[in-house]
Amino acid sequence: MNPLVLIPARMAATRLPNKPLADIGGKPMIVRAYEGALASGLPVAVAAGDQAIVDAITGIGGTAVLTDPGLPSGSDRIRAALEALDPDGEYDAVINLQGDMPFADPGLATACAALLHGEPSCDIATLVALEADPSDRTNVDVVKAVLAIEEGHRHGRALYFTRSTLYGDAPVWRHIGIYGYRREALMRFCAAPPSPLEQREKLEQLRALEMGLSIWAAVIAEAPLSVDNPADLEAVRRLA
Repeated sequence: MNPLVLIPARMAATRLPNKPLADIGGKPMIVRAYEGALASGLPVAVAAGDQAIVDAITGIGGTAVLTDPGLPSGSDRIRAALEALDPDGEYDAVINLQGDMPFADPGLATACAALLHGEPSCDIATLVALEADPSDRTNVDVVKAVLAIEEGHRHGRALYFTRSTLYGDAPVWRHIGIYGYRREALMRFCAAPPSPLEQREKLEQLRALEMGLSIWAAVIAEAPLSVDNPADLEAVRRLA
């Protein structure tokens, strides 16, 4: 496969305005995310919703494309960037990394790419980690993945994603919001309207499952730190 890593980013954020440009050890957050993604060895670009983000990336010699700031989701933003950057279809897969995970392991991108390559039935690849704390089970902000995974295996097919508490004593998989799409799956997904389960759970990936797309998840050791609020920002600043 020939994957392209795209990082969607926009300035409007309810809990942390101007988040992509937040300073982390002398660098904007989006620059840290971009440089980390480059370490994967894959081609990388930023799908920006604002000119200031484009300027931050091009200012370090990186690649960024300005997309319509009114696009409703990160998935729509990477689709628009993909069509602008690669109208001839050279890239047959897209890895959607998050711009608010400034210290994410670059191996997360390659893990998604490997899952798409290794599982012919996989339309969309994603990642999970074991719950970090028992409170994760009842926390509606922690998205849980329900997987069909054989004992001892490190990947499995996703049956559902939910914010609800899961019953039973089996491990609870915490979903990591990083995705790898086959190009045609991304186009189909973005062309479809929000689905009933997606609207109910506020989880975009449920649209893909309702459409009949196959999602597979690879198990990683630990969830990367994500910046969603000022406290998270202070936590990642201590790592810089």
